[in-house]
Amino acid sequence: MRDPKVWRTEILAGLVVGLALIPEAISFSVIAGVDPAIGLFASFTMAVTISVVGGRRAMISAATGAVALVIAPMNREHGFGYLVATVILAGVLQIVLGTLGVAKLMRFVPRAVMVGFVNALAILIFLAQLPELTDVPWPVYPLFAAGLALLVFFPKVTAVIPAPLVAIVVLTAVTVAAGIAVPTVGDKGELPSALPLPGLPDVPFTLDTLTTIAPYALAMALVGLMESLMTAQLVDEITDTRSSKTRESVGQGIANIVTGFFGGMGGCAMIGQTMINVKVSGARTRLSTFLAGTFLMVLCVVFGPVVSDIPMAALVAVMVMVCFATFDWHSIAPKTLRRMPAGEITVMVLTVVCVVATENLAVGVVVGSVTAMVVFAKRVAHLAEVTSVIDPDGTTAVYRVTGELFFASANDLVGRFDYAGDPERIVIDLSATHVWDASSVAALDAVETKYAQRGKTVEITGLNEPSARLHRRLSGELTAGN
Repeated sequence: MRDPKVWRTEILAGLVVGLALIPEAISFSVIAGVDPAIGLFASFTMAVTISVVGGRRAMISAATGAVALVIAPMNREHGFGYLVATVILAGVLQIVLGTLGVAKLMRFVPRAVMVGFVNALAILIFLAQLPELTDVPWPVYPLFAAGLALLVFFPKVTAVIPAPLVAIVVLTAVTVAAGIAVPTVGDKGELPSALPLPGLPDVPFTLDTLTTIAPYALAMALVGLMESLMTAQLVDEITDTRSSKTRESVGQGIANIVTGFFGGMGGCAMIGQTMINVKVSGARTRLSTFLAGTFLMVLCVVFGPVVSDIPMAALVAVMVMVCFATFDWHSIAPKTLRRMPAGEITVMVLTVVCVVATENLAVGVVVGSVTAMVVFAKRVAHLAEVTSVIDPDGTTAVYRVTGELFFASANDLVGRFDYAGDPERIVIDLSATHVWDASSVAALDAVETKYAQRGKTVEITGLNEPSARLHRRLSGELTAGN
């Protein structure tokens, strides 16, 4: 951090992200049914807190649409005090889940789901910009086009100043100087004029309150962690660095608790603003995250009138460029699709469809991951093969099993033996397989039982040590009457 270039990059990135956070936070406040200041306060406290306690440097956390959708019914049905209490409890649950190692579940999210997640987010960010380009005064369109042109061509001139900042400043200056009447940030809602103050939620501290907020808090905790961990994984890949997912999980919880006590609506990692920070602006440290939250509040409180004049066309242009930078275009290239297994294409497409259709990242990731597991299980199940050889003397049949034995492949194992035609002694060689679960042990028991009913003996050989332990523990214990 001694390099002046790093400081300049981090400071300018924080300023750009701070500007981009303002309309987003206001929009998410509307979704949650709260005053715009609540979303802005949440973005400020989330960003500043997570910059210190988070596990992924340069990632932006703030008020998000995913969290707003989860807690909106709580505010609508029970009031703002219960919403704040829900945010605090969600933070506590995130700390507990993080401590218990929920981040380790990320290893079960396949690459196809990650690609689908990223592409779906890019589509959602783009779709969220369309209302700002529909039924608006005609000057919005040339301003939008000019913003895109600046974002594309200005980096070719110099990379010292982030193109998004240039686009925002230039378009704001043009609209103000020329008196062009277009939608501005100020049209989204009134900006706060003072810093938030800490306090306790205005709810009765009873068991009834806890049972009321607990389901919403758990849903918020899970959605927030999933979106944050997926975003952290994406930033890891972009920056070619590793981050602590456990620390990030706990950090999200701490940030939500702090946000709740300051009267914010809670939040989690933001993919769009993170991409502006990391991919567009080139930020790599916690300073940019801290400054994004700080600049957000300074801009609102000190420079509110100036920020209110920023045309939405400028911010929409920035977000559209973020969409194009975020989308994995290589994943849909004909050359890639021809080489990729059909199952992985299905998983990627299904993840995208579910996320876009429900606007819920958690739904898409869960559906995609489950589908990927089913595809994998089906593929591996077909790898389990059984071959048989009869000894020259005709007294022993040797069956060799290759592949993995688990619930999917073990189901048809029983039908692969010639119970009536085999000789008196049967050897089942499992040296080329692994027994993974109780279903496989039960299938082997069933084979032995069928041979025993015909007065024939079975010897199982070649089990590796883990498989042998599982077989010894469960064999003969899985059927009724044992």
